[in-house]
Amino acid sequence: MRILAIDTALPAVSACVLDHDAEQPLASETIAMERGHAEAIMPLIERVMSKVDGGFSTIDRVAVAVGPGSFTGIRIGLAAGQAIALACKAEVVGVSTLAALAAPLILDAADSVVAAAIDARHGKVFVAAFGPDGRPLLTPRRAGAHEALRALGDGPLLLIGSGAELLAKEARSCGMAVKIVSEQAAPDIEFVARLGLAAKPETAPAKPLYLKEPDVTIAGKPPEAAPAPEAPPAPAEADAAPPTALAETAPESSAQTITPSEKLASAPAQA
Repeated sequence: MRILAIDTALPAVSACVLDHDAEQPLASETIAMERGHAEAIMPLIERVMSKVDGGFSTIDRVAVAVGPGSFTGIRIGLAAGQAIALACKAEVVGVSTLAALAAPLILDAADSVVAAAIDARHGKVFVAAFGPDGRPLLTPRRAGAHEALRALGDGPLLLIGSGAELLAKEARSCGMAVKIVSEQAAPDIEFVARLGLAAKPETAPAKPLYLKEPDVTIAGKPPEAAPAPEAPPAPAEADAAPPTALAETAPESSAQTITPSEKLASAPAQA
């Protein structure tokens, strides 16, 4: 199986093509950026696909990072991924940004809990935690540092993500053993692809993972649920380049999640 992975949920725009039995991606590109995801994503995907023999017609699956992250960024990536999947007659799956951040640490975690934390501002983080075998221990949520750590137990704790320092500071004040592995703002796109390969479409739908209400609301009205993304027009042919103009986790599949990657992938994407 060959997968195209897309991530625009955080301060980066990324795409990657990976074969299921390959040690390295066939092509990959990431650009760090705070804004401009909508304008950058399709040209970036086209550059990545231009390095792949056979182009879009060889894609069997599309994986999209579905959040938590920016409302706008999540919608941009989903729209792009769904349009490409439609044009290529490929299936599409969703991957949590928190699971993708945690994935490279799981195999080296030993007896530690791996927690991925994204800065959600105002003293809060988007956080999820996993055991050394990839089993979800804390489902994705938006919480303060004290609340999050109370749910993580006694440690030791490995942290990754832009919210890692906030959690580490609280952990040290409580005497918990903690190590920040990285404060990277977005996951490595290769791990979005690897989790996408391990995911099952029925348990990892390509739907937004929103963990907070929109920041802007109409005066006097309660916040409305974030609308579903609309896909841009799909290319007419599967082998043509697409137009240059995408809470809690899903229930874990008890008998079918075997490897750490499969366990991470089984709980990516439902608020």
